[in-house]
Amino acid sequence: MPLSKTFTPDFILSMKTPALLLALAATAALSAADPIKLGEYASLTGKEAGFGQTSHQGVVLAIEEINAAGGVLGRKLELTTEDNQTKPGESATVVKKLISRDKVVALIGEVSSGRSLEAAPIAQQAKIPMVAPAATNPKVTQTGNYIFRVCFIDPFQGTVMAKFAKQDLKVKRVAVLSSVSNAYSLGLAKFFKETFTAGGGEIVTEKNLAEGDKDFRAQLTAVKAAGVDAVYVPCYYTEAALIVRQARDLGLTMPFFGGDGWEDEQLLKIGGEAMNGCYYSTHFSAENTDPVVAAFTAKYKARWNNESPGAFSALGYDAVYVIAAAIKRAGTTDGPALRDALAATKDFPGISGTTTIDKDRNASKSATIIALKDGKAKFFKTVSP
Repeated sequence: MPLSKTFTPDFILSMKTPALLLALAATAALSAADPIKLGEYASLTGKEAGFGQTSHQGVVLAIEEINAAGGVLGRKLELTTEDNQTKPGESATVVKKLISRDKVVALIGEVSSGRSLEAAPIAQQAKIPMVAPAATNPKVTQTGNYIFRVCFIDPFQGTVMAKFAKQDLKVKRVAVLSSVSNAYSLGLAKFFKETFTAGGGEIVTEKNLAEGDKDFRAQLTAVKAAGVDAVYVPCYYTEAALIVRQARDLGLTMPFFGGDGWEDEQLLKIGGEAMNGCYYSTHFSAENTDPVVAAFTAKYKARWNNESPGAFSALGYDAVYVIAAAIKRAGTTDGPALRDALAATKDFPGISGTTTIDKDRNASKSATIIALKDGKAKFFKTVSP
């Protein structure tokens, strides 16, 4: 009969001292061999499934590698993944399950800032560390001291693209289209506008949209009438692609550019040739010739049917390794000790760059600029903090 059934708590307490010590030793050995449970919540289905699927594949690859190398503290990692279906409120529901039912010691998620903000208060209250792969809104880690991220944040990303607009695109008059129902979009628009205007640029017009909208001709007609040099669209890939397609149909030929919310193969599938001449900021490019990136890209393609990794693949992968390294340093999976070890992360060599967690539990990282040309996403440049 398995030890877990033989040495029940009542049976152990009924034993005399020598037998009790033996039973406790056997139970401790069993516990030490139990897997370390990690929980992941992601948008595996629904409107933004591209985000969750690519991040999940990076997470799985990292866990498989770590387990093949012997695990952490002599224990294998066990992943439980919940699909939030890209639905508002669902992230909170599934994270409660991961904590209360599955007893995970750490959480990985989410790519979306909005869905991360739904789950973060629950993780904070339960004292379960959460590491967001790509949630860039500053409010995510402001939730509490158990919430971390392995990506740069929107003030940096917005600043990068404002400088890119001025220095690389050499534009002075810009329109901004942002989603009023998306914390990520509003935050990124704010930081872009502040830096661009401080540098002498002009925001000629601002137009709002909502996630799920499909017709943007009214906003684009106003943009056309304003006579701008370029258009900044800090939205997710579906809206961004539709906006650019409709803009080209209306005769708008200027560059459109955005943030890491554009990062998905669906951007080019939806937008097609209309996306040529556009740009976006992100965290990683498989075209980067760094040997570490090249090795990761080869492993990823071998695991996932020759599919190239995206930025969220790299960040999901890095999130797992950062957690594993923190568990090893802490020597335990206890929440407070693991939290402290995560907070002490410094110069961790990842696929998406070197990660150092600052006092606000954010990662200081470089940004990658992607140019869309000839129907493909091309590495353009790297911008350091």
